[in-house]
Amino acid sequence: MQSVCPYCAVGCAQRVYVKDNRVIQVEGDPDSPISRGRLCPKGSASEQLINSASRLTKIKYRAPYSTEWEYLDTETAMDMIADRYIASRKAHWQDVDDEGRTLNRTMGIAGLGGATLDNEENYLIKKLFTATGAIQVENQARI
Repeated sequence: MQSVCPYCAVGCAQRVYVKDNRVIQVEGDPDSPISRGRLCPKGSASEQLINSASRLTKIKYRAPYSTEWEYLDTETAMDMIADRYIASRKAHWQDVDDEGRTLNRTMGIAGLGGATLDNEENYLIKKLFTATGAIQVENQARI
């Protein structure tokens, strides 16, 4: 299967080999015009990232002022994120500025995308943030 290296903004293409539902090898994709089959040392070690015994595969949450982490199911975590997003949007919503000009924005939400996202994912994230009134949307690759 084809993939993209998760480490930096270059976007080196990878070929990922799977056997018995387990990644067994990751190598550079020679058909890529970006990396032409080459990977840096971190990209070459992607298989170790995927199969690491210390890789988190469950959602962990630490409540405010707590010293302990707890595991959450996906539905609970997504509901918490949505509730907080909506509350922040509502608390910091600006209809108009001091001179009465229409703003329709929130200053309580900002987005920072990662360089491992592809163009389509970044496009959808930008559309989501813009549709909900957030204007502070940036990407790691531009910073």
